[in-house]
Amino acid sequence: MKEILVIHTGGTISMVQDHEGHVGSSENHPLLDKVQSTDFTIREIELFSLPSPHITPNHMLKLAQFVESNIQETTRGVVITHGTDTLEETAYFLDLTLSTSIPIVLTGAMRSSNDVGSDGLYNLLCSIQVASYKKAGNHGVLVVFNDEIHTAKYVTKTSTSNVSTFKSPPVGPIGFVNKKSINFYQLLTDEKEYYQPKQLTRNVFLIKAFTGMSPSILSCLCSQEVDGLVIEGFGQGNVPPDILPALKQLIDYGITIVLVTRCYQGRVQPTYNYKGGGKTLQDIGVIFANHVNGPKARIKLMLLLEQGATTYEIEQAFCD
Repeated sequence: MKEILVIHTGGTISMVQDHEGHVGSSENHPLLDKVQSTDFTIREIELFSLPSPHITPNHMLKLAQFVESNIQETTRGVVITHGTDTLEETAYFLDLTLSTSIPIVLTGAMRSSNDVGSDGLYNLLCSIQVASYKKAGNHGVLVVFNDEIHTAKYVTKTSTSNVSTFKSPPVGPIGFVNKKSINFYQLLTDEKEYYQPKQLTRNVFLIKAFTGMSPSILSCLCSQEVDGLVIEGFGQGNVPPDILPALKQLIDYGITIVLVTRCYQGRVQPTYNYKGGGKTLQDIGVIFANHVNGPKARIKLMLLLEQGATTYEIEQAFCD
């Protein structure tokens, strides 16, 4: 019989609320063994029990390696439960590092298992349903939440507490799931990217641009063990003029700098030619990243640097 592998890593979906309304970890996962099926076997493993702010890239690497080593010939799909705060980063990391063609689905909950209107069990059931669907295997790593199916590349958390928090601002959900059916309405044409890190040793920072930003914030990075930097710039890709010399200094120091927008959708372009504008950033060697947000650009740059990618290879990897 085919099986669905369910891997629990922690997060709100694994937590309970106390009498004062505070949410915390539970001694036993409240959803463990809650799902049964006559169509396939469900194999559950509790790999981590961590709030998602505690998740690090090394946890993501361990999870990717665990998935690869636990997929069997009988495995129809994999479901991973995860805290929502960093779920999109883990999903994107897995999308870049897993080579399997079977469905990989991440889900979680915005409300703990004993809260009013808890969404965890329903999201888990929907995710298992998607993971068991053969046609779900050609879309990369998926995020299933609140009846919607999203791709790891574009999905992001948009609300601090709403159960409909996960959205894909550039493209929308690629499909929907309910108790009786799964429907995919989009087939994205992005080429599959694949990285094979054995370890993660590269240190990449993420900084958001803000008005009146001081260059001292960037200059101090030269004294740190920094390999890369992602900047969330204004609009189409602009920054305060005072930090331009500091950015050039970092690049001359050998630090790779990637630019994304702090807007929730849209792409960065070297449109403006004033000091700190996109064109002047391009001229000093800043690399423009399209379609991914800051946290995901950081994950991708980390993987590229880990495999020793050249500046040209990094530019090509971020241009699509």
